[in-house]
Amino acid sequence: MQFIASTVSLTVDDVAASQAFFTTYLGYTIQQAADGFASLSRDDAVDIVLLARGIEVLPPEQRDQRASGLIIAFTLAGGLAEQEKRLRDAGAQITMPLRQEPWGEALFQVTDPNGVIVQFVEWAAPNAADPTP
Repeated sequence: MQFIASTVSLTVDDVAASQAFFTTYLGYTIQQAADGFASLSRDDAVDIVLLARGIEVLPPEQRDQRASGLIIAFTLAGGLAEQEKRLRDAGAQITMPLRQEPWGEALFQVTDPNGVIVQFVEWAAPNAADPTP
């Protein structure tokens, strides 16, 4: 088995709102779009497909579901605090401010208009004073 791409498919109430969020704040580009559908990509991240809730291309048992209870996480090589400030200043909804965990993870979260949670992570050495692994 050889994968050539990775895609997350999200069923949302308002495709245009999520599409605008991912293109405006996160630098995704539109690969394809139609009524109730958008395919977004970045060279350095997982592709995202947005489907309108109720769209008939989904099996009947999936049509009324919506993206919930999941977090799309992006690990950054640096500049986490600057990205939080950039997104905050641009008007993105910061739903979890930047914080540092004792095991070495720094993170913050934003949420798109459909409730899709996007988390940004940067890894550092764990706090030497904290014995928690």
